[in-house]
This record gives sequence, structure tokens and C-alpha cells, in this order.
Amino acid sequence: MEMIESLVGTINGIVWGVPMLALILGVGLFLSFGIRFMTLTKLGMGFKLLFGGRKGDDKEGEISPFNALMTSLSATIGTGNIAGVATAIALGGPGALFWMWCTALVGMATKYAEAVCAVNFREVDEQGNYRGGPMYYIKNGLGSKWAWLATAFAIFGMLAGFGIGNSVQSNSVASALTANFGVDPWVTGIILMVLTAAVILGGVKRIANVAGVLVPFMAVAYLALGIFVLVLNIDQIPSAFALILNSAFTGHAAEGGFAGAAVWMAIRFGVARGVFSNEAGLGSAPIAHAAAQTNSPVRQGMIAMLGTFIDTIIVCSITGLAIIVTGVWTSGETGAALSSMAFQSTMPIGGVVIAVALSVFAFTTILGWSFYCERCVQYLFGNKAVKPFRVLWVLVVPLGAVANLEFVWLLADTLNGLMAVPNLIALALLSPVVFKLTKEYWAKQQAAESA
Repeated sequence: MEMIESLVGTINGIVWGVPMLALILGVGLFLSFGIRFMTLTKLGMGFKLLFGGRKGDDKEGEISPFNALMTSLSATIGTGNIAGVATAIALGGPGALFWMWCTALVGMATKYAEAVCAVNFREVDEQGNYRGGPMYYIKNGLGSKWAWLATAFAIFGMLAGFGIGNSVQSNSVASALTANFGVDPWVTGIILMVLTAAVILGGVKRIANVAGVLVPFMAVAYLALGIFVLVLNIDQIPSAFALILNSAFTGHAAEGGFAGAAVWMAIRFGVARGVFSNEAGLGSAPIAHAAAQTNSPVRQGMIAMLGTFIDTIIVCSITGLAIIVTGVWTSGETGAALSSMAFQSTMPIGGVVIAVALSVFAFTTILGWSFYCERCVQYLFGNKAVKPFRVLWVLVVPLGAVANLEFVWLLADTLNGLMAVPNLIALALLSPVVFKLTKEYWAKQQAAESA
């Protein structure tokens, strides 16, 4: 077993190492140039389309464009926004937050391209359900000779989901509730199992409807509390931004419990945790966007890119700034405990806030990833495997709550990273399609305005 753990650890170091991070950033920059940084210039239009897309703009699809984004966000807004940001700062210093922002800005182009390809190359099965994502745009966009790449993505996605999207999440909830409220992990596991079953056994429409209500509520509530922490420390905000920018390019010396970090560590942990949080380039989000009720790949792409902006530029920034302005980043703590300390230092119920937020975030991640996993299983084994998969997914939830998951986390994290390889290759090869569809869309818009 030690040999296996060592092997997986080595692979994990490669998967989340310099080549992969360079590939993710490189493809994101390439796509950003190709669409002429539309993700920044059309950000306002993206939000306009989002709030106008609650009902869908076409009969094609299963869920509204708004709920497609909420389903995507349900899987991305999770432990990465609380524990991931804190870990990045604890290991890379305040400058890691700056590199998380950079990752998000180029990741918006990647997420845009993923959604464009997902809608453009999606399929309708014999039951009338819309299926899409990397495995479908690889198969339908690149042809049969690339089928092995689509299969590889589906396998990585299916296996990673049971870890990163299921057992690890239920374990995080159980740990948080045990530490703050003394709840037995088995009790947490059973409650989560029942709640998960009630949602996912109803399929993608029920998942999307729950996400459409729960995700905006939890995000706004968490942001409100985070802003409250920042307001109470408002005098520290200017110096916090100065510290972030300075540390991003010069590193930071050891201070208090902080061991010190070079510039490279700020870049490495900022980029890695940024990608882990917003999942841009990993290929998960386009699976949700492929089910959107839209006949315009570009319109859905503009909505999809908001996922990265909301997740990292907004939610992660609130967590990161709260940790820095309160000064707890030098405490030596890491992960969710560090975020909890930041909130606790400002409000008496700070620890409770983080525990509840982490629990709700993790629960919605279980829901979002169940859909991603289901589509991977469906691609590999057909519709007959859907119901057995849902039952298995529900049964794994309580097991994750009570198990020791150090190795499962490592394995799932590795498989999660491996999902990016076939997806990024496909996006690079299909970039001419993305650029063409984007150019045609704006040409039509311009013609309509001048008519």
C-alpha cells in the first residue's frame, strides 16, 4: 500500500506541477487572444444574459441557462473557496491570492470555450436528454480517431467524482460539524445520504432546480458575512492589497507561524488552488452547460465564463482578504481552520459561520458532481447504467463521512487533474471552431444593430 501511495503521490506532483499549470495558463491565454479578450470586454453583457436566462431562450435543452450556471457553480463553489484559498495563502503567502486572480482572468476564456464547444457538439439521446461535455466535443468535433481521448476523460471524470465530488465532501462536512457542534459523523453521513438521494434520484432537472435556489442563497449569505468582516477591518484593506501585490512579485519572509515563501511558491499555490477552485480547464462545467436551453453556443459561453469570475474573483477574494486583513495568515494554521480563525477573530460565531458555509458548499458540490459523474458513466456504459450509478453515489456519501480519506483525497485530486489533459488538448484543437462561432455571432449582432 505504501508503494501505491508513493506512486500516486509522484503522479500527483507531476499532474499539478509546472507543465500542467503552464498548459492550463497557456491554453487560457491562447483562447483569450483568439476571442480578443471578450471575457473582459463583454463581462457586463454576460451578467445581463445570465439574469435574462432564467427561462431559456430556446426549446432545445433541459434546463435554463441560469440553472446551468448554478449547477456548474454548485460543484465549483465548495471547499476550495474556504479551505483551498486558505491553503494557498498559508503555503504561498498573500501573493498567492494575486496569482489566483490571474488564473481566473485567463480561466474565463477557457470556461467560455468549454461551454461553446459543449453546446455546439452536444447530442440528444433516445430519451430526449441532452448530453455534452468534453467526451462529446472530442468525439463529435475531432472525429473517431480521437475517441480514445474522450474515453480517457470519461474514465478520469467518473473515478475522480466519487472522491473529489462525493466522499471527500461528505468527510469535510462531518469533520466541520463534529468540531463545532459535536455531531457524530455517522449521523452527518446518514442525513447527507437522505438529502442527496432526495435530489439526485430526480435527475438533472431536480438538481438544477435545487442548485438554482441554494447556490445564489448560500453565495450571497457567505459574501455578506465576509464583507461584514472586511468592513470591521476596513482600515487594513489598503495595506492588504499592497501586501498581496508586493508578495506576488517578491515573496514573503518568515513571520510568526508563517514559514516564508518565495515568488515561485506564491505562483504555484495560487495557480493550483485557483484552478482547483474554479475548475477552468478541467472539463467538468461544460457537462452542465451542454444541458442548457439555448440554441446559441456563444450566449451560453458568455454565461459560463461568469462561473470563474464569481467563484474566484468574488468568493475566493472575500475569503482571502478576510484572512489577510485580520492578520491570521501568520498564525501557522492552514485550510478551513485558518478561514474559521479569520471569521472568529471578528465575530463570536465566526467558527459556526464557516462550519455551516462549508457544509452547504460541500453538499451542493456533491449534487453538482453527481451530474458530472453520471454523464461520464452514461458515455461509457449507456443509459442502463444511470440508475445503478445514482444508487451507488448515494451509498458512498455516508461511507465518506466516517472514513479516513487521506489516500482517497490524493487519488481523487490526481484524477481530477488528469481530466484537464484530454480537455485542454481538445480545446486547443477545436479553437478554430470557437473563434469562428464567436466571430459569426458578433457579426450578426452588429448587422442587426445597424439594420
